[in-house]
Amino acid sequence: MSPFNPLSRRGLLLGLGAGGAVLGAGRQALADPVFADYPFQLGVAAGDPLPDGFVIWTRLAPKPMDIGNGMPSAPVPVKWEVASDAGFGTVVRSGEAIARPELAHAVHVEVEGLEPGRPYFYRFNAGRERSATGRAKTAPAMGSAVAAARFGVLGCQAYEQGFYTAHRKAAEEDFDFVYCYGDYIYEGRGSRVYNGSGGTSENPRQHFGGEIYSLDDYRRRYAQYKMDTDLQASHASAAWFVTWDDHEIDNNWVSALDQDGVPPEIFALRQQAAVQAFYEHMPLRRSAFPRGSALQLYRKAAWGNLLDLNLLDTRQYRTDQPCNDRWASTCAGVDADTAQVLGQAQEAWLFESLNRSQGHWNVLAQQIMVMDLDRKEGPEPGYNLDTWAGYRIPRQRLLRHLRDRRIGNTVVLTGDEHQNYAGELFLDGREPEGAPIASEFVTTSISSSGDGQDQRADGRRYLADNSFLKFNNAQRGYVVCDVTSERWQTEFKVLDKVSDRAGTLTTRAKFAVASGDASVVSA
Repeated sequence: MSPFNPLSRRGLLLGLGAGGAVLGAGRQALADPVFADYPFQLGVAAGDPLPDGFVIWTRLAPKPMDIGNGMPSAPVPVKWEVASDAGFGTVVRSGEAIARPELAHAVHVEVEGLEPGRPYFYRFNAGRERSATGRAKTAPAMGSAVAAARFGVLGCQAYEQGFYTAHRKAAEEDFDFVYCYGDYIYEGRGSRVYNGSGGTSENPRQHFGGEIYSLDDYRRRYAQYKMDTDLQASHASAAWFVTWDDHEIDNNWVSALDQDGVPPEIFALRQQAAVQAFYEHMPLRRSAFPRGSALQLYRKAAWGNLLDLNLLDTRQYRTDQPCNDRWASTCAGVDADTAQVLGQAQEAWLFESLNRSQGHWNVLAQQIMVMDLDRKEGPEPGYNLDTWAGYRIPRQRLLRHLRDRRIGNTVVLTGDEHQNYAGELFLDGREPEGAPIASEFVTTSISSSGDGQDQRADGRRYLADNSFLKFNNAQRGYVVCDVTSERWQTEFKVLDKVSDRAGTLTTRAKFAVASGDASVVSA
């Protein structure tokens, strides 16, 4: 279900039919391209599963780190096929798409006509070259009874600060789907050291080049990340629902504002480059095609009658962080009645989506913590003002809507913090009243902030000072959600280290929410 009208065929310069694409008048594709190097070095991906299909993605890049990627300045045909078996003995859909130079020779195919609720396999061919095989499941039929779902939550994968062992482990999980909450790339320049868990360590690996600003810069940064074989395995194992956070453009950006005070019209140029590169490299539908510096990312998906997924964008429509975005502080701006997190249009869309929900569980899949965690030592409160806690009025609007409309079984899935958290949501966490309104699980990073530790000193203080917070951990990893109509279970999987590829994965904790009760309890 899309909250806006799809782009026109003319506006996209694409003729898209049954999952394919043809050239417009006057453009000739290379009939039988020959590549000097393997063109599928960035892997394959699938996304946004529906009951009858999903998006499949690849990008031709024989020389991924070069300007032009080793490709001709011409459209190139790419054949694709989807099979019901891993050996492609039964190909059920196939076609040809056009990899266009305007989109860095990326391909987005919206496959249709598949059966609901089952796995499929897909691959691409260009010239005499063939891609790796990806696997993706279609969603269950709309409204159908679904006994259980198992999916992963992950994000925050700073390339420099650790290896992607967590992605390799996630690829072995047999997820129904993956939710990636953002910070897929990091925009900063390469540096020799980073501040990890209370100390300084050598970076395990380095970004190519300096801080990124241009379209070519962003394309190279995505290419460097996507050449990681563990990340490729994670993409190839399941379809992803992707959103973004801040580092896909610039740290802590909101709306038309960056953290450095760059004039908005100048920052918009950087946004436009970043938005195009994000679309080029993510398995997104045509409905997300960029319009200048804008990208439509908020949307709804369903997993039968079990889950309604509301995928949110907490960056693009938000007002500026209050109090100059000072850490662990507060000021009058926190109570500004003009403040927005989602923006008026997205907030209205979300409230209507929640009102109409037929899913047993309502999921808010978003980026920044909703719990109003007091992070300041002592009696005076202090918040991370880049979270919902810095926007008290829109935060209370959201929670009051859930409470007053009796929209139960709401679970918020969050990232950004580089730590694991589990807790409960109240209108005012300092004075919680009655039963919790909803539950929130915050997933740590894949690699950002380095090896980490079981719990930092500030994490222990947060647990002591915030009664609604039930769990905190500061290691790297991902989350597994096992959901039935009776129970939601969140499993926090963590690595002992990401500074080398031999990290060991364990389950650090499991927490559960019973249907009809938003209390978070140890499982």
